[in-house]
Amino acid sequence: MLNQDQKNDFNALLPGQSSEAGASRRTALKAALGVGYAATALPIMAQTAIKTSSEGLKTGETTYEVNGFKVPAFYAAPAGKTDLPVVLVVQEVFGVHEYIADTARRFARAGYLAIAPELYARQGDPGTYNEIGKLIAEVVNKVPDAQVMADLDGAVKWAGANGGNTAKVGITGFCWGGRITWLYAAYSKNVKAAVAWYGRLVGTPNALMPKNPIDLATSLHGPVLGLYGGQDSGIPLDTVDKMKAALAEAASKGNAAAKASEFVVYPDTPHAFHADYRPSYRKEAADDGFKRALAWFKTHGVA
Repeated sequence: MLNQDQKNDFNALLPGQSSEAGASRRTALKAALGVGYAATALPIMAQTAIKTSSEGLKTGETTYEVNGFKVPAFYAAPAGKTDLPVVLVVQEVFGVHEYIADTARRFARAGYLAIAPELYARQGDPGTYNEIGKLIAEVVNKVPDAQVMADLDGAVKWAGANGGNTAKVGITGFCWGGRITWLYAAYSKNVKAAVAWYGRLVGTPNALMPKNPIDLATSLHGPVLGLYGGQDSGIPLDTVDKMKAALAEAASKGNAAAKASEFVVYPDTPHAFHADYRPSYRKEAADDGFKRALAWFKTHGVA
């Protein structure tokens, strides 16, 4: 059964079809981490998909060890520079494919060391799946939040050993990764600021996902900017209102990060509006959101 994050990403694929879908299908399969698009995310809207140049950047795949497991990750950073602010880029349901790698390159061009770990790696390779139902049942639904938190800690440690300044850590993520962004901002004292794109805020707890963002408002270590769509059928605006109320209560109890957290809701915008390779993409909201993300990190000590 799909949870709401998964329904959101699945539904965002449905409207519209690309005239270049056939050509895209032949080239979309991931050959390596951050290369090509996930097969489960087809068809690709080639006319809107953004390709950020790697010129002047150092980019590629790496691995780092967490509890005896080598976690693969894609990274991007300004070439030849050190003491860089760090941004963790957290994947959608489809894993670390071209869109997530390109987002990392965008942050690198803005002066960050960006790292996007493949957070499903222990459970399976999302790039080998052609059906989203199987991907969700066999991989995504088996990923514990605790594992993700530890793997993100590992990414911060890797960044610190590879030119990053771990006193300046931010995190951003999309849908599945948006929820994780809220969770990690409450889990890690390293987080200075976070930007959550249309991440689920409420839900039914289970053994692998024992808490949701609304349960953690009083635990935030860094302020969160929430970027949401007013026409997101999977994340009703009343859940945003509930999260705002939870943050206000946490602020009244002295949590400075909760007090500083904010939401921006784009009124006529669907889920996954930042995903430029999908029919749900809305350029104006996506561009505005990214500018706000950069300003948020700068304001709160990440840049």
